[in-house]
Amino acid sequence: MAKEIQVAYDCADPGAQAAFWAQALGYRLQLPQDGAADWAAVSDPDGKGPRLYFQRVPEARTEAKNRLHLDVRSAPGLKGDERMAVLEVEAARLEELGAKRLYRLESDEVNEGIIVMADPEENIFCLD
Repeated sequence: MAKEIQVAYDCADPGAQAAFWAQALGYRLQLPQDGAADWAAVSDPDGKGPRLYFQRVPEARTEAKNRLHLDVRSAPGLKGDERMAVLEVEAARLEELGAKRLYRLESDEVNEGIIVMADPEENIFCLD
């Protein structure tokens, strides 16, 4: 029997992180009923994608590379210039929400192009 997964993020501001990712992914925002600010979450309204859970931790994120990151599938099935144009539009939208563009990787014989970004707390993710 397959298991559902939840992706958990350690962060400084769970509410802000959850608000960003809810808008970025079109997910539903979930906040604690008791008003506590120690956690927040977002979930796929269609129940297909994993829940993202954000929990407050006292330590700051280190400069080390993420060992796990999200690929935000914004252009599945698209190739070449059409793919990169769709990714550029999505990157601009996410920058308006507080994300930061890190770099763009062009397609080659093996891989399609992607745009590597960071969320408001500098967690790396890819527009794919």
